[in-house]
Amino acid sequence: MDATIQQLDDAIEQTSSPKPTQKASAEKWGQAVIELGFCLIPSLLLRAQRRLNLNPTELAVLLQLCDFWWDKERKPYPSKETLAQRLSLSERQVQRYIANLEKEGLVCRIERRSVNGGKLSNTYDLSGLVKRLQALEPEFREVKEANRAARNAVAKRGYRSVKTDQPKGVPG
Repeated sequence: MDATIQQLDDAIEQTSSPKPTQKASAEKWGQAVIELGFCLIPSLLLRAQRRLNLNPTELAVLLQLCDFWWDKERKPYPSKETLAQRLSLSERQVQRYIANLEKEGLVCRIERRSVNGGKLSNTYDLSGLVKRLQALEPEFREVKEANRAARNAVAKRGYRSVKTDQPKGVPG
């Protein structure tokens, strides 16, 4: 019986393969909205916000940087002015938040100069964020799989939960 439930779960996952991202997003948000652009963000970034030591504004800055990161090989380079306008912050506040992200090892600022030596907007390397998310992934996957196993177990005929008289968190 256990194998049958697992096979059914696997079959459901395989037959409900996701549609291409843009089409699925257009169905959800509306075509006109998606035509203005969309950004792929791993859910783990949102779920691991506390583990990454990100306050809400730092997360918002990271999300804005991600919106400018279209290709793996082409790092984002929005101006502080653009980020400040989008976030309703001053340019100095944006600098401080990016400095915090740099201290956490999530972002690396790379200075850009024009041909004549003038300063351009910084390029932002997000490989530190990618590495941190990749390092956290096994822990989050383990919990996800344990939760799935628990859901499958509780669905079995004859399942009985183990009840104790001990309050939660008190060793038995």
